[in-house]
Amino acid sequence: MKSSLIGKIEKAKRYAQEPERVTFSGFTVVFHGENDNHKIGYSNGKWHCTCYFFSQWETCSHVMALQQILSEMLPQEASASPITTHPVEK
Repeated sequence: MKSSLIGKIEKAKRYAQEPERVTFSGFTVVFHGENDNHKIGYSNGKWHCTCYFFSQWETCSHVMALQQILSEMLPQEASASPITTHPVEK
């Protein structure tokens, strides 16, 4: 294996241990909920989920779970819950 590739692999391993280096600005995922699959997105500073609860409250268990999973990689405004206006506990 070429030494330059070995160096990149080592650097990638180091980066993977430092998730604070990553900040999401937008993404879309499919969340496999208990009753159905839901499409969740984050873009332009706002969350979106296809579940009914989100349409009423602008947050849901799917979004809150992603906020916890991705906590260190989300910008401050993406970690805040509109229900409490406080960041989701990490």
